[in-house]
Amino acid sequence: MDKFDKLDKLDTVDGIDRIDRQDPLAASRAAEARPVLEGPDIARVLTRIAHEIVERAKGADDVVLLGIPTRGVFLAQRLAVKLEQITERGIPVGSLDITMYRDDLRMHPPRALARTEIPGDGIDGRLVVLVDDVLFSGRTIRAALDALNGIGRPRAVQLAVLVDRGHRELPIRADYVGKNLPTSLRETVKVQLAEEDGRDTVLLGAKPATADESQH
Repeated sequence: MDKFDKLDKLDTVDGIDRIDRQDPLAASRAAEARPVLEGPDIARVLTRIAHEIVERAKGADDVVLLGIPTRGVFLAQRLAVKLEQITERGIPVGSLDITMYRDDLRMHPPRALARTEIPGDGIDGRLVVLVDDVLFSGRTIRAALDALNGIGRPRAVQLAVLVDRGHRELPIRADYVGKNLPTSLRETVKVQLAEEDGRDTVLLGAKPATADESQH
């Protein structure tokens, strides 16, 4: 959340206000989240991203994966397994908490800090691949880059996301994308992973009128 298997693009949900005035039940059905990626799709695109990383990194000898909590960490761990299967060598994987680097801290209730875990050999001179679930405004990735500056000096930083939903507010682009998903700002994209949610799926739904959608 970029070059996944070319799954069909999704139509955006529109006309909900009009439906609601005419038929509240129809509006409720329209607002229901629907899956756009299921477990096998997610596994397939992660395999593809792993092969793309190996190709672009010319073997992935110096690759370090850093997942952005929460679900980005699980995706990074899955990518590490796939990279190990391809390269037959261990791939360092860790996590990067960006909470204190967000530019919206004063706009939301206090957030619990997640863990930053950097592999033992560090990131200096390495190719760091940041991993996240959904790419949206770009502000989470900007915060991740700020957090990374305080940890080390990688030779390069790349970004892998499961879903890119568009609506960028900063000049940030993913290097590896599972699925480009055109959306409207009236829609939500929710990633569920077995490690956290008990199942693997990506859901597209209508944004509740009173919901404050977090920006990724």
